[in-house]
Amino acid sequence: MAHHWYKNAVIYCLDVRTFADGNGDGMGDFAGLCTRLDHLAGLNASCVWLQPFFPSPMRDNGYDITDHYGIDPRLGTLGDFVEFARLARERGIRVLVDLVVNHTSIDHPWFQAARSDRGSPFRDWYVWRDEKPADAEEGVVFPGAQRTTWTWDEAAQAFYFHRFYDHQAELNIANPAVRREIEKITGFWLQLGVSGFRVDALPFLLELQGLPEAGQEKAYQYLSELRQHVQLLRGDACLLAEANITPDEVPAYFGDGDRIHMSFNFWVNQHLFLALARGDARPLRKAWTELPALPPWCQWANLLRSHDELDLGRLTDDERREVFEAFGPEPSMQLYDRGLRRRLAPMLGNDRRRLLLAHSLLLTLPGAPVLRYGDEIGMGEDLSLAERASVRTPMQWSDAPNGGFSSAAPQQLPLPVISGGEFGFERVNVEAQRGDPDSLLNRVERMLRIRRECDAFGDGACSFLELGPPALLAQRCEGRGCVLFALHNLGPQPLEVSLPLEGPAGEIHDLLAGRPLAPPPSDGTGGCRLTLEPWGYRWLRCG
Repeated sequence: MAHHWYKNAVIYCLDVRTFADGNGDGMGDFAGLCTRLDHLAGLNASCVWLQPFFPSPMRDNGYDITDHYGIDPRLGTLGDFVEFARLARERGIRVLVDLVVNHTSIDHPWFQAARSDRGSPFRDWYVWRDEKPADAEEGVVFPGAQRTTWTWDEAAQAFYFHRFYDHQAELNIANPAVRREIEKITGFWLQLGVSGFRVDALPFLLELQGLPEAGQEKAYQYLSELRQHVQLLRGDACLLAEANITPDEVPAYFGDGDRIHMSFNFWVNQHLFLALARGDARPLRKAWTELPALPPWCQWANLLRSHDELDLGRLTDDERREVFEAFGPEPSMQLYDRGLRRRLAPMLGNDRRRLLLAHSLLLTLPGAPVLRYGDEIGMGEDLSLAERASVRTPMQWSDAPNGGFSSAAPQQLPLPVISGGEFGFERVNVEAQRGDPDSLLNRVERMLRIRRECDAFGDGACSFLELGPPALLAQRCEGRGCVLFALHNLGPQPLEVSLPLEGPAGEIHDLLAGRPLAPPPSDGTGGCRLTLEPWGYRWLRCG
């Protein structure tokens, strides 16, 4: 089977607004991002996922779009974007952009036309009701910040549907004209050099509120329609779904390999944090076994943290309380009754052993790893900021003013840089860690380089081994002519591990140490005896 680039991509997620300011006005921009592409290349990233950079009133971090074909003028121009895409391509870095077509800002010209005239061709681009539905208070996505999914519009003299905030009106995907516009949007950005799209809020895009009698299967069939369109325009294009789906929903989203290419693995992500909270690998191993096999040309995208809250909504109430108690016990750390608005490093107590263990899990679980900007240096959060803004603070490049993000006055920045204390830019920044061979940054860079050399971790034939200790996650991966093992101790006590080997033991290479285990320590039965330190991990290659 042909190799598909996305199956083993190392994806780096960033927000242009908070990554690097190139012109000193306080706002991150494409000019600044271009100057920092070598950082991504040095991390061995093969793909960058850009959060929305389109014109927007910025009521929801850019996910409330007013022009799907433009660039927020504070971030640059279309020419700046094309230059960025070219420079990324020269470094072997592909570009994914957000496809946000579940909704638009109510300031979008489409909605303004729809609300002003019932006879407008744009009226049916959105979902309207003359009477407020009885279930309008059900299904809100942001409890505590959102009260309803239907809002009265005085100009339209009707209620409009919005799955998210009331300033984000839902598009009617059942309307062929809307689907045709989505084809134009995707075609536009593919022509400008992107390799695909991270499809925002995909389950809500498929609700077909405008045509409920159509049935859900027709909605899923739209994924095949979209897939065919993007691959017709660019054969290697990728659709990465934001879809917090349960195992039984997986086949509907991937189909026979003719729908989405990839989806974030939120199911495993939530159980990974449950496993870390318990120091017990069994919830993570069980979550993986519950997932159905994907078509061979599809893939999971694994993550630790994203730009949103750590959503734990798929856990039971008791399980969620366990994770809250371990990683976010204060009410100010929790959000929407289901998640945590914290960065990875503070959640793990800024314990480098646990941070490296988490990254090792990310890089060896089957799938393509997705890193959030700043996690490679252990950035913290600012809980004084509202909702999810706590984890969206500017990148910390150095101990210069504003963390080297911008030369502007602090009040001009989109969000304040974290300053002072354990996670302040004065102590946590790229420049300082580059100079320390044993820093988190340098350790993660090395892990990422080795991971790119070991495709079997991502898309090989992987199985989990039952070797006894509950804290142990043992994984065997075979592919491209080699057998790899990943061992992880999720607990605070050292573990003795007896690793069974097929055939003659031969030479066992410790990939992270860069040397063989010679001679391999025998357990007396032909296996290999190893010790894992508390929160320790090993990557091994046999033969």
